[in-house]
Amino acid sequence: MSRVTVIGAGYVGLVTGACLAAIGHDVIGMDVDVEKVRRLNAGEVPIYEPGLAELVAAQRDRLTFTADATEAYRQGEFIFVCVDTPPSYSGDADLSRIWQVIDSLPSEDGPRVLVTKSTVPVGTGAAIQAELTARGLAHVSYCSNPEFLREGTAIADFMHPDRVVVGANDVETRDRVASLYDPLQATVLKTDVPSAEMIKYASNAFLATKISFINEIANVCEATGADVRTVAHGMGLDRRIGPQFLQAGIGYGGSCFPKDVSALKQLAGNSGYHFQLLTAVIEVNELQKRRVIGKLKHHLGAELRGKRIALLGLAFKPNTDDIREASSVVLAGRLQAEGAVVTAFDPVAMDSVARLLPSLHLATSALAALDGADACVLVTEWSEFMSLDWAQVRAVMAQPVVIDGRNALDAEALVALGFTYEGIGTRIASA
Repeated sequence: MSRVTVIGAGYVGLVTGACLAAIGHDVIGMDVDVEKVRRLNAGEVPIYEPGLAELVAAQRDRLTFTADATEAYRQGEFIFVCVDTPPSYSGDADLSRIWQVIDSLPSEDGPRVLVTKSTVPVGTGAAIQAELTARGLAHVSYCSNPEFLREGTAIADFMHPDRVVVGANDVETRDRVASLYDPLQATVLKTDVPSAEMIKYASNAFLATKISFINEIANVCEATGADVRTVAHGMGLDRRIGPQFLQAGIGYGGSCFPKDVSALKQLAGNSGYHFQLLTAVIEVNELQKRRVIGKLKHHLGAELRGKRIALLGLAFKPNTDDIREASSVVLAGRLQAEGAVVTAFDPVAMDSVARLLPSLHLATSALAALDGADACVLVTEWSEFMSLDWAQVRAVMAQPVVIDGRNALDAEALVALGFTYEGIGTRIASA
């Protein structure tokens, strides 16, 4: 088995390091945040990802953490780069953390393979390779190995991948990196660096396009009386289309889709090509987050000032505490701008939201958030919201209005209890 250094102890870095250790490699995780490293070495995992804390604890013999770059690089035959590449003000990916990693590489430390798992624009690998050559780091070879981890199911995604993409410009490097994944018995696609980089962007952009497309269909369904759930099911039965990512809702969010779609659009623009489709995908997604306001005004009146609105769910999806680009953040901000009194609850994302939106009232439970509310909006389809005692909810709400932003609740059951129910792309139902 191999010695692996993982740079960055965020979502991708922690899952990657823990899973590489679980399949037999010796892993050292490096992060510049000294306090995070201290907590990790004490057995505390600072992010919420199902099963991750248990996996990290189980791999203590193979997985350690340090804030010392010299120590980290000394130990790794393979250096996995798992740092953030957030959008910059120009819309391009901010690669400053990537270049900080390059700057910290030791000048002479034996053969190494630099493996980028961070999502980077096409052409980044070529720029890195040129810089390595210019600095006399001939002992460092380069590989693009993009990650395809979904928050909430990241460990399963690593252990049972649809494919592992390994991009390098020489066969030896491709084979060495691919061999790390041999225990997974996965499909491995070996390719060049630019193609590997583009596969990640193209995959996420296509999935985001499917989401925006079905949301557009949902909006047309509302105008014509069709039901988007039935429409999506009928579409998904076609093997050329498939059912995945055809769930209408109030828009996509998270750390990947928004920034990757924007970065690909920007990359195309920098290359002289106007990517019209992605422009529409982004616009549809932003408008979709705001359509809930119109639904609330339809039921509560044009003036939302003073109305009490309960938001169920704050994370951008269930089973994560990530609120980056979450629909809840946009919705809460818009409702507050309308003068509404907004109360929210999420099983795990409360601390993150408290830091971002200190003016938002956070309840201690879902029922507490709903107490006295004029309307409820289901933003994140956590399982505990599906199993709420909705008869009790009906008793504590001031007005029994439910906007189901994920089409996840039992509409017939709610209507039978006396609720006015409206989903996304469905008919309005009331008792």
